[in-house]
Order: sequence, then C-alpha cells, then structure tokens
Amino acid sequence: MHDIRAIRENPAAFDASLARRGIAPLSPEILAHDEARRSAIQAAESAQAAQNTASKAVGAAKAAGNDAEFERLRALVAEKKAEIAAMTTTANAEDLRLRDLLAGIPNLPLAEVPDGRDEADNVEVRRWGSPRNLSFTPKEHFEIKAVQPGMDFAAAAKLSGARFVLLRGAVLRVHRALGQFMLDTHINEHGLTETWTPVLVKDEAMFGTGNLPKFAEDSYQTTNGWWLIPTAEVTLTNTVAGEILDDAQLPIRMCALTQCFRSEAGSAGKDTSGMLRQHQFEKVEMVSITTPEASLAEHDRMTRCAEAILEKLGLPYRTIVLCTGDMGFGSQKTHDLEVWLPGQNTYREISSVSICGDFQARRMNARFRAQGGKPEFVHTLNGSGLAVGRCLIAVLENGQQEDGSVDLPAVLHPYLGGNTRINAAGGLE
Repeated sequence: MHDIRAIRENPAAFDASLARRGIAPLSPEILAHDEARRSAIQAAESAQAAQNTASKAVGAAKAAGNDAEFERLRALVAEKKAEIAAMTTTANAEDLRLRDLLAGIPNLPLAEVPDGRDEADNVEVRRWGSPRNLSFTPKEHFEIKAVQPGMDFAAAAKLSGARFVLLRGAVLRVHRALGQFMLDTHINEHGLTETWTPVLVKDEAMFGTGNLPKFAEDSYQTTNGWWLIPTAEVTLTNTVAGEILDDAQLPIRMCALTQCFRSEAGSAGKDTSGMLRQHQFEKVEMVSITTPEASLAEHDRMTRCAEAILEKLGLPYRTIVLCTGDMGFGSQKTHDLEVWLPGQNTYREISSVSICGDFQARRMNARFRAQGGKPEFVHTLNGSGLAVGRCLIAVLENGQQEDGSVDLPAVLHPYLGGNTRINAAGGLE
C-alpha cells in the first residue's frame, strides 16, 4: 500500500516511478479521489459545527418563548444532520475507492533497480560453480532411470489431475532430506527461527502481503472462505500484523517449511513436463522484519542465506537482479537465484529474495517504535530458502550418471542413513 501523503507531496515522482514499471500516470486519479474524500470530510465537519451551534441555541429560543426562532433552529439542526449523513457517506465511498485503487498499484522500484520490460532485461551480478562436462547427453529429471520408479505423474493425475506428482522411495527420501537440510542450515548457521504455521488463512492475511485483491485467481480458496497459502511468506509476515514492536526486537528472522498451493493461472502450456511447475509443492520460506535503515543490508544477507544452500549442495547457480518490468507486485528490489539444470541446458529460477520496504507493513499496519520515538512502519523482506521440489530436480539432474544412477551431494548423506547415491534401479545405496 502506498502513502497517500507522499503522493500528495510529490505526485510527479510517484508517476515517474510507476513509469519505470510500464504503468501510466495514476496520481491525477488518486488525488481526485483523495480531494473528494477530504472535501466531504471537511463539509461534514462544518455541518457538525453548525449543528452543534444550532442545537445550543434551540434551548435558548424555547426558553425565551421565541417560537419562530425555535422552529427555524430545529429545522436547521435537522438539515445539518442530513447534510452530515450525506457527506459522511460520500467520504466513506471515496475512501473505499481510494483504498481499492491504492491496493491495486504495485510497489515502487528502488533507484538502483535496472530498468527493463521483461526477463530479457534482468542483470546477472554473479555466478558460482561450473556445469559438469558430461560425456553423455543429460536427461531431464523425470527421464533419469534412477528417478522413474520414485516419481509417478500418472498416479497423481488419477488422484488430482495435471500438475501434481506422487513421490516414492529413494526420490521421496531425498526430497525430505533436502527440506530438513535447508531448515537445519538456516537455523544453526543463519540464525533464523523455525516457525510452524497454518496453511489456511483469512482474507486479511492474503491482503497484508499483497496477494489480494489483485491476484485472487492465483490462489485457491475453500468454500468456507479460507485461502490456501501460496507460500509461507503470507503467514510469517502477518505474524506482526497490527503490532507495534520495540526496535530492540528487530530484526525478526524466521523460516518455515510448508506445503504451498498455487493455481498457476495464466501459465497454461508452460513447464508442463515433470515437476518444475506444480499446484502443490514444498518450500522453505525466509522472512525478515526489520527497520528501514537496515533493510538493504538484510536483503543482501538473505540472498547469501539462499546462495549458501546451493553452494553446500554443489549446484552451479547465478544471481540476477530483476529489472523493473519483471519484479513482483510487492517488491522494491528482487534477487533471483537460478540453478543450472543440465537436462534443460539452462539456468532456472529456484529462489526469489525481495525487499518490500514498508509496502506490506502499511497494508498490515505493522509498526515499530524506537526509544522515545513515534511508531513507524517496519520493513519486510521475504525469500525462498529454497523451493524443495526445484532443488530436488537440480540435485537429480546435476548428479545423474551415464548408467542412469544419481550421485547425491555429500551434505545429504547424513540425512539418508549414510547412503550416497540412487542406483539405476531406483534404490538408495
């Protein structure tokens, strides 16, 4: 949500920032609703003052026996009462229109974010690791011989339809090991607090993180009104909704491993093979709540937390800064991590780490107070640390051998009972 006062003070700067996202100027429409709302409020206040004055005079006119003045004043009180009601209705309607308009406008990019229209204009900032030189043609994850017994799309489709998968045996154990490894690393090495959250939330929680109202079609809603979370960003971030925190509590750094649910609206025909883009998946989410002064440094720290997972797994990746035209709705700046997938012969997104500034905090009314100061809005950040299913894909594809077996990263061996590979028959050994 945007600060209407900032838009009033510098509408040109607001429109210039929106233009970087490819959005036409909106300040004239915003300020028109704001002026109508404020005028109605002012008119209601004036009418209230006149009503109060007339009300006091009614008694005096009655006591003086001035019936004509008494009737005039009584009519004036009734007139002002109706005027107050009308102006209040107008003010409330304009306030709702203004709120709905502001709620649908994306966050403004930081000055350092590169301009651009789409993913072709994103900027790579660093690269880690080198893809293996393979003496054979690598396969995609679902084609690898060792993987096929443990990754069943046909059974999942029978149960639920397209874009679901049923995992079994060794592949499932590696999937579970990855989630546990990520959590342990973030807790023990990165200082995040593990949190277990619901996966069903109310409208207010989805609104707070910017998932509603604009992106309702991207998520699933139950018949009794709950929403299935698209990511634990929703639940973790909203833990501070409506709170005034002490600055000594900040930063708050959390992580959660949850099921996530996305309708993938608008992605028909995209990444339909394998388990790259699913309606249900697991992800370790990181969320930080911090002060405005510390948020940029926190963004870099969170990016390093995600990068560290890939490095420990020995997976080549690159880090890019998204351009203004490719950033998410609530982001001021986003780092994407893209992992190398030899089966596709390309890098694919495995994590997005975003700084949201006070954009979500305003929607949630989440604030903090420095000692002796007035409450101000916190800054929120979120990032994948990592998407477990996509990480499984990367581990399987990068570890594949010519005979169809898969060598597994050393950091996972303790989570797999000392086993180091999936043999070509699909068993751990």
